[in-house]
Amino acid sequence: MITPLSRRFMMNGIEVTCSIGIHDFERETPQRITVDVEVLLDINAEPSADDINEAVNYDDIHQHVVRIATSRHFDLQETLAREIFDTLGAMPGVHGLSVRTAKPDVYKDVAEAAYQLSSLHAV
Repeated sequence: MITPLSRRFMMNGIEVTCSIGIHDFERETPQRITVDVEVLLDINAEPSADDINEAVNYDDIHQHVVRIATSRHFDLQETLAREIFDTLGAMPGVHGLSVRTAKPDVYKDVAEAAYQLSSLHAV
């Protein structure tokens, strides 16, 4: 038996240098972050043709993430993730979303310090 179908688009490891953090040294020097995005798409809007006009344009997703991350200083990853989440969530055809931000260089003995905001339900 086949379970209900879902449509998801993922973009992982978007690397951006941005101004983020609460410490003085973080405010003085931009740092590297990564952003992962998972978008749950309308199952009834699957493209009927091999045409970008019928699909999510991942150039738009990438551009939104980079634009937001470089638009200003963010004290918190939570604030950055929320702004990305709200912007991508307003795109046509988006029915659920997960945004994960990470600071990979924050500690020498930690791979990354990350935050995730999600409206996706476990399947």
